Amino acid sequence: MAPPASLSIITQNAAMRRILVHVDTMAASDGSVLLIGETGVGKELFADYIHRTSPRSHKPFIKIALSAMPHDLLESELFGHERGAFTNATSEKQGLFELAHGGTLFLDDIDDVPASIQTKLLRVLESREVKRVGGTVTFPVDVRLITASKVDLREWVKRGLFRADLLYRINVLPIEIPPLRDRREDVPLLVQHFLKRYTAGRTLTVTPDAMQALTAYAWPGNIREMRNVIQRMALFADGEVGLQDLPPELHEAPALATLVRACAKCMADSEMALHEVLACLESTLIRQALAEAHGNQTQAARALGLSLSTLRDKLKKHEIAADPSAAVQPAHPAPPAAHLDAPSA
Repeated sequence: MAPPASLSIITQNAAMRRILVHVDTMAASDGSVLLIGETGVGKELFADYIHRTSPRSHKPFIKIALSAMPHDLLESELFGHERGAFTNATSEKQGLFELAHGGTLFLDDIDDVPASIQTKLLRVLESREVKRVGGTVTFPVDVRLITASKVDLREWVKRGLFRADLLYRINVLPIEIPPLRDRREDVPLLVQHFLKRYTAGRTLTVTPDAMQALTAYAWPGNIREMRNVIQRMALFADGEVGLQDLPPELHEAPALATLVRACAKCMADSEMALHEVLACLESTLIRQALAEAHGNQTQAARALGLSLSTLRDKLKKHEIAADPSAAVQPAHPAPPAAHLDAPSA
């Protein structure tokens, strides 16, 4: 089941392209999907795509941001309640599992679910039945579950914050979405995408210095942060976006701070071996040099003090696209670019 031909994702990152191939296969199955990635990388986008390209696409797609729901209301929201179940329960209410019957239920921020709800959630997934709060009757539910987490749930299990048996249930088909700092070759493409979206027909160009700053920035808020920055640029810039049009944090950070932010994962991950940290740093430096050289490998190699052949060997080693200025559209269906500007996770 294919989506409209106009739907595509803008990427040329090798890791992202591999993910897209797997996503198409996962969408056709009925297994539970766990989306893993930092805030703002677009996990809801992937959840929406999986549902719309799955055999359940004609059925409901129900989603909830669990981190935004008070814990004392979460049980009723997920499983429903009967009239009189508690003080304000003046009528019966269907829960999200019932509403999603036959379709897909997307639970964002599954890592924020309290232990008591984890137990009841596991029971529903195992029995495929739900009982409302205050009720005695069970309702069968046929739901394809997609969950999302901004943390490594295996570490949560080790710390006693998440049930191991629940993780086994939801982690049938894991998808780890890389942060924007790990796919810098996509930054110029996304900048142009958002400019087209927010300039309302006006022509707005980005100077090389500004594009260099945008590419070198670590984007801790990922695509969501980029969307907001570009929207602000499009509103106030006139004809051309220069360094002066960027937020201060994008062009005033010293080089070392930029590198540390760019390699935040390897700097903070105490379980990474030394050779893994060095590989992360090397990959980041190469990506930045390529971005600053606008894809010119000879210039990037000169800036890094490498021979051209050595640079090409390292590009292959780190699976870095040879030409960051060329957009690559996957041959298979991919999540819609139109939704890239509004990820919720």
